[in-house]
Amino acid sequence: MTSSDRAPELQHDEFDSPLGRLTLVADAEGRLRLLGWLEGHERIERALATLTGGAKLAMRRVDNPHGLRAALKAYFAGQLDAIDDLPVLSDGTPFQARVWSALREIPHGETWSYSQLARRIGNPAAVRAVGLANGANPIGIVVPCHRVIGADGSLTGYGGGLERKRWLLAHERARCSQQLSFAEQ
Repeated sequence: MTSSDRAPELQHDEFDSPLGRLTLVADAEGRLRLLGWLEGHERIERALATLTGGAKLAMRRVDNPHGLRAALKAYFAGQLDAIDDLPVLSDGTPFQARVWSALREIPHGETWSYSQLARRIGNPAAVRAVGLANGANPIGIVVPCHRVIGADGSLTGYGGGLERKRWLLAHERARCSQQLSFAEQ
């Protein structure tokens, strides 16, 4: 077996967040490859299978790989920008990659509708496809699919559950409001 036949070495960590136990997976270069709650174990297993392309999984437990856990904990503690520049790598189609990239452009504390997101990627007719790509996002929070809502302003599906989506949006809005208050003083 050559080195190109082996699955990439992945580093795995788990930690408690205000919303439950999170798992993260990074590659040896420090790119976040997967982030999700452990209750969705089946969803995470599917994402891992996609991530490795069916190759034998080479994963080892690492505490705070490449500082990723620390950045996520800082986000949960209120330092929202701690996750903004985290390197990510997702295995998806070119269309999914465009959607996931656009998700990272949604400012903290704001929401976009699926149709706004479709327009942002230059394909206004692809609202349904944008929704599917959003739902397939393997790196929640950092690639903030929770910031996408229905055209009528309603909260729509979220892989982590609507209560978590509601919490994440409230967390970000509260921190953004605090930052505006400080700036006005």
